[in-house]
Amino acid sequence: MCSKNMTSLLKIIKISKRLKRKESLVRLFSDKVPHDKKTFSSFLTDSFGRKHNYLRISLTERCNLRCGYCMPEEGVLLTKKDDLLTNEEMIRLARLFVFEGVNKIRLTGGEPLVRKDIVQICDQLSSLKGLKTLAITTNGLVAEQKLLYLKQAGLTNVNISLDTMIEKKFEFISRRKGLMKVFNAIEKAIELKFNSVKINCVVMKGLNDDELIEFVNFTQNKPVDVRFIEYMPFDGNKWAPVKFVPYGEMLKLIFQKFPDIVKLEDDPNDTAKTYKVPDFEGRFGFITSMSEHFCGTCNRLRLTADGNLKVCLFGPNEVSLRDLIRTGASDTDLLNVISIAIGSKKKQHAGMHTLANTKNRPMILVGG
Repeated sequence: MCSKNMTSLLKIIKISKRLKRKESLVRLFSDKVPHDKKTFSSFLTDSFGRKHNYLRISLTERCNLRCGYCMPEEGVLLTKKDDLLTNEEMIRLARLFVFEGVNKIRLTGGEPLVRKDIVQICDQLSSLKGLKTLAITTNGLVAEQKLLYLKQAGLTNVNISLDTMIEKKFEFISRRKGLMKVFNAIEKAIELKFNSVKINCVVMKGLNDDELIEFVNFTQNKPVDVRFIEYMPFDGNKWAPVKFVPYGEMLKLIFQKFPDIVKLEDDPNDTAKTYKVPDFEGRFGFITSMSEHFCGTCNRLRLTADGNLKVCLFGPNEVSLRDLIRTGASDTDLLNVISIAIGSKKKQHAGMHTLANTKNRPMILVGG
């Protein structure tokens, strides 16, 4: 948020304080109430009744891959170090969100494992009372040698990005080598028995949509969830309708090979529609953000590496919690601004063709 907006923002804080007085009184006695017995915070509930108990934190804008759907070909202008959240600021915000009801945090990037202090960050976050799930999304390049230490530090769930099983195609998509390192990371995550191991595959027509069956076969003897992600438009990723493969088309192709697949019951806030081939150890599913959005049950908030709160992945509006912290905002001030931002969240995002022409950050600067 620009500094010129701070004056009007602080006026909003004063107004919203009066609206939140009742809940502030409740929190005075919160230490006497077990965390799981508290009423879910109104600060994290939007005008449509959606309760946001899932926070995604981008730890860095840097990445050791250059995947075209995430990073523009010309690269991105990285935020200056002094303008990124410090660890202390990030932990303070995470603690605040968890106290108000967030019970799942996912660490993203960029590539979060390029952070040298990633184990220490996990250790601090996992100690937050009330946090049940600490997850990470990684491209897997350097994960094999770090996963043991991350699990010991409290990491519970691992998502690994893998868009192809063909080495040359991997190099084309990511503009880097390293496919075997990703496979090794998957095997290591399985060996360490994380609560869940998921494989994220962004499907693009004419590029990797011919590998759907191979990815489903990957679940035969491995306890993993493969998740086919519809290609989404972000600044600089050259999204186009001709590259888009809708969920229905993917499912039809898979059904031709596996006519006995079964649909599994999804949890209310699941982003994926999950299926299983009978007798296969793992599962597969589809994240249908474009063709069949799941905005009505969205429970996710995003904190960017430079400290902005995004209440919708596809929404261009952001508010700088970093700027508030650095101007001396109290926790109550922060909560009131967070509440205002969440209260402004729309019922659903625009259609994919509108999104393709809407200004937003590149995916690598959002954190996914």
